Amino acid sequence: MNEQPRVSLMNLPNALTVLRLILVPVFLLALFAGGGHQPGYRWLAWAIFAVAAITDRFDGHIARKRGQVTDFGKIADPMADKALTGSALVGLSMLGNLSWWVTIVVLVREIGITLLRFAVIRYGVIAASPGGKAKTLVQVLAIGLYVLPLNSSLHWIAVGFMIAAVALTVATGADYLVRAAALVAKSKNPTPPRS
Repeated sequence: MNEQPRVSLMNLPNALTVLRLILVPVFLLALFAGGGHQPGYRWLAWAIFAVAAITDRFDGHIARKRGQVTDFGKIADPMADKALTGSALVGLSMLGNLSWWVTIVVLVREIGITLLRFAVIRYGVIAASPGGKAKTLVQVLAIGLYVLPLNSSLHWIAVGFMIAAVALTVATGADYLVRAAALVAKSKNPTPPRS
């Protein structure tokens, strides 16, 4: 029986994930610098957020392409994603730029679905859906637009993206609940083999 070769933890995908985690407090420092409303610091915060978001786009892709998927990456990557988007949403709400209800809805969904995925892991893995990937992209775009010091005439663009992000967040959360229930039901009532 051929064993899979061990993948070193010290690889590029994991380094990108760790970089994203390190950039979270750096982003928050820039976001709150100068009282949180100075355009120069907001542009800096946006640039840091953009770099961190881009690392999320590439770390998983590189890991799969190079065969460098690790248990650390499987756990740390989604944690880094939640840390980045969660801290950005909370920071924007603390600064009065984003309604708290939006932050609460998104965080409850993200934390709840992450816990759900861990809870049902013994029954199988709930793979990321196309809707989940679209949700992540729209969330990142919406947050990025809110971080930017847009003038009032362009603020509606950020609002539009955030409405779409919340809608996708709720819809994909419901989809994960349905898929988790089906996964558990299938494992408890396996289909009998055909004779």
